[in-house]
Amino acid sequence: MWKAVTLENWMENRVSELSSARPVVEEIISRVAKDGDRALLELTRQFDGVAAESLLVGEEELDEAYQAVDEQVISSLIEAEARISRFHELQLPRGLWLEQVEPGIILGVKTTPLDRIGAYIPGGRAAYSSTALMCTIPARVAGVRSICCCSPPPISPLTLVAMDIAGVDEIYAVGGAQAVAAMALGTESISPVQKIVGPGNIYVTMAKMLLRDKAEIDFPAGPSEIVVLADNTARPDFIAADILAQAEHDPRAASLLVTTDPALPSRVGTFLASQIRDAKRASILEKAMENTGYIVVESMDEALGTVNRAAAEHLSLQVADPMGVMQEVYNAGSIFLGSYAAVACGDYASGTNHVLPTAGYARLHSGLDVQHFCKRSTVQLISREGLEGIGDTIETIAEAEGLHAHARSVRIRRGSS
Repeated sequence: MWKAVTLENWMENRVSELSSARPVVEEIISRVAKDGDRALLELTRQFDGVAAESLLVGEEELDEAYQAVDEQVISSLIEAEARISRFHELQLPRGLWLEQVEPGIILGVKTTPLDRIGAYIPGGRAAYSSTALMCTIPARVAGVRSICCCSPPPISPLTLVAMDIAGVDEIYAVGGAQAVAAMALGTESISPVQKIVGPGNIYVTMAKMLLRDKAEIDFPAGPSEIVVLADNTARPDFIAADILAQAEHDPRAASLLVTTDPALPSRVGTFLASQIRDAKRASILEKAMENTGYIVVESMDEALGTVNRAAAEHLSLQVADPMGVMQEVYNAGSIFLGSYAAVACGDYASGTNHVLPTAGYARLHSGLDVQHFCKRSTVQLISREGLEGIGDTIETIAEAEGLHAHARSVRIRRGSS
C-alpha cells in the first residue's frame, strides 16, 4: 500500500488513464452532436440511472434544496463565497489602460469579459458545493454575463444551494462527457458557451480536450493529486492527513511524498494506516493508496528537481524554510507553505481557487482565476507625428519581406497632406 516509487512511474499512471478514455468520449460527443437533448436524456438514463424528462433545474427544486440544507451550512457557504470573491477581486485587470510610449504613439490593452461560460461541477461520490463556488465566482467577478452549470443527477441540495449563492444563471442536471459536449456544441435546451471550466473524471477531462475547437477550456483537470515536500521538521501525522484528504476524492486520486529524511516515510505510513482504519470513506482511500508512494532524496536541490518535474496540482511545503524553498518552485497548481497550511484550506475558504491543472499540466497552465474569463485586445492610437517616427522602420522591413502593399499603406499616409 505505502511504498517507494519512482517519479516516472507515478506520473506515467496519471497520463495513461486519461488517454484510455478517448474512444468512449468520442462516441458520446458524436451522439450529442447528432441527437442533442435526446442523447443527453438517454445517456443520463444509461450512466446515472435517472429517467428525467427535463434537464433544467427550476426554481421549485432550488427552493427545496434550501429547505434540505442546514442553516449553519448555508451560512458557511455564504462566508466562503465572500472570501473567494475577495481574493478574486484582487485579480481584476484594468478594463482599459493606455500609455504614451513615444510622441504620437499611445499603446494599451482593453480587457473584456467573456459573454457566456459553462462550468462542470462533479457529483457522485461527494457533494462538491465548494467546486460550484470556485468555478463560477471568478466568472461573476470578471463580469461574465451568463453562467451555466452542468452536474450529474441527482444534484445534491448542497451543490444547488452553492450554485445559487454564487450567482449561477442556469443549472442543468446532466453530467459526464455528454455535459461537456452539450455546453460546447449546444442542444435544444443548452445554448453553447465560449469556455468550459471545472474538474471531472478522465471522461470529462478528455471531452474538454477534444472539444477545444468549439469552446475554449481552462486546462485538463482530472482526479485530484498532492505532492508533499518534507524534511525532518515535518509532522508525519499532518502529512498522512493531507495525503488522505486528497485520496478520499476518488479512487484514482494520487499522492506523493518527496523527502530528504529517510526515516519519515515509515512514520507517515504508520499514521496512514491508523487514519484509514478510522475513516468513513476507507474503501476509496484504500483504492487511492495504490496511486500513492514516496521518494527519498539526498538533498533539497534534488527534492526541488523532483517536485518541479512532477508539476503537481497541490504542492505542500512542510519544511523548515517554506518561503525560501518556494522561490525555487516553478511548476505547481497551488502551493501551501508550512505545516499548518492544510490543502483543505484552499479547497474551501482561504479564498484561493481549488480548480487546478492535474497530471503534470501545471507545467503549462495556471489554476482557475479571473483572467480565464477575460479576453484582451491590444489598442494603439497613432498620430501623424507618431507614424513619422516609426515609418522608415516599417517600410524597410515590409519591403525586405516582399510585402510591398504593407509598405505602401504607411507611405501613402506619410505623403498625404
